[in-house]
Amino acid sequence: MIGTDIREAITDLMADFCHFLDDDRLEEWLDFFTEDCMYKVLSRENEASDLPLELLSCRNKNMLRDRILSLREANIYNIHYDKHILGAVRILEEKNGDYRVQANYSLYQTNQDGVSELFSVGTYRDLVVFDGGIPIFREKIAVVDTFGIPRLLSTPI
Repeated sequence: MIGTDIREAITDLMADFCHFLDDDRLEEWLDFFTEDCMYKVLSRENEASDLPLELLSCRNKNMLRDRILSLREANIYNIHYDKHILGAVRILEEKNGDYRVQANYSLYQTNQDGVSELFSVGTYRDLVVFDGGIPIFREKIAVVDTFGIPRLLSTPI
């Protein structure tokens, strides 16, 4: 049985992950990951068919840093505001201090004209580890139901 302290720490990690994205605190958002992390966005269809194509794949924290740097300094994309709605966090398994975690999400984007639209719906499938008593992601995988993303996938899901 998973202790209340562990469950609360992981739930807070998941909520903070979304809030930092929504607040455009991407440089600080990096602190939620281990150096050897994996961050992926893939479609439910590809996952179910065991197809390797991913919409986005960063295989370590340096790749995430590079993605954020390119967002800040190089990319041209639709300026928007994100709002995540996070479902209940489920701890599926604990193995040697590593926790398999899952939560459904919805992601809305609001453009500069104030129009909000549903951008993505899916499930986070994560591997959480504790570093000095602090939970962080070793794997963050967003499995998206909405494979036909309506606009450029610029900011992290």
